[in-house]
Amino acid sequence: MTIGIAVSGPMAGLATFMALRAVERVARGALGGFVSFVVLTDDGRALHADTQRGGTTTLFTDAESTGVLPPPSFATARLAALMSSGPNRPEPLLQFTPADPAVGIVTGHRLPNMPGAGGGPINAAVLERLKQGETPRQAVEAELAAHPRADAGLIALARDGTLFAADSELVQQRTDCGSFLGEDPAVGGRCAVLHNSIFPVSPLAQLAAAVAFDTMAPVDGADFHVAVHAGTRLELGHEACLHLGTGDRVTHICVQDKVWMIGSHHGAALPHGAAVRRNGKLIGRVIFEPYCVAENAVLVSLSGLDEAIISVRADSIEGVKDHRALG
Repeated sequence: MTIGIAVSGPMAGLATFMALRAVERVARGALGGFVSFVVLTDDGRALHADTQRGGTTTLFTDAESTGVLPPPSFATARLAALMSSGPNRPEPLLQFTPADPAVGIVTGHRLPNMPGAGGGPINAAVLERLKQGETPRQAVEAELAAHPRADAGLIALARDGTLFAADSELVQQRTDCGSFLGEDPAVGGRCAVLHNSIFPVSPLAQLAAAVAFDTMAPVDGADFHVAVHAGTRLELGHEACLHLGTGDRVTHICVQDKVWMIGSHHGAALPHGAAVRRNGKLIGRVIFEPYCVAENAVLVSLSGLDEAIISVRADSIEGVKDHRALG
């Protein structure tokens, strides 16, 4: 009847929000109601937003935000967590995501806000353990060991970005639960997801994590763009390549298939991954491929237009700097 998501890394706030929004759009079940969302900012604040009905569509609707997306203070936070389910949960909703700006955030699924052996909520007990210096794994495993019959799964996210997630023995007996716990070193991010009563079960946690990682570092995110015009000459070469000259104007495009050289041909003259070279030096790779039409080795249209703006991912930070300095 709930889903918990925690993310650490660049743009974790936006990544957490987009992960839940993706699940809401493709799944059915305990979704689209309450959300309790917490981020920890680099300047030591804990920010909280919540809604009782509407899920991500109503979580951010004030003038500070852009549409229903998180405002910059939330979106850019490197530590974020939320819990969400159907509507009308007991107030305050922050009880589902206790946090301390100096320590971390705790979320989960099912009923982690219910009292444990000590009389207080077990999610608050996990946060207290983090305060005492325990790692997320130590804190979660200790509370679940003490409460094997708790109807809860717990996710702990520490201030240093480490996190851990696990279900109680009771929840592990359910057949409608899903989970993800992992990281993407290339992105520099970590993500944990626990959910139940949301269908289809098997792909949802992985979907949420994949969306989170993609939001943090989109695989098609461009470092710069190049305008390519109809009339550009095609040449046969050993690699697919967009060649730039003075002022980063396109001088010609190299293709590897001689079918482009004679008569009319349609296809990807600039395929995804094609090299982009400035005066022979590799500076990036094409990440957007237009639909090209050529006549006798000359482009006549790109996606039906006379011009296309080609997105390019630089091979290195130096490539981005070089382009900005010279472009």
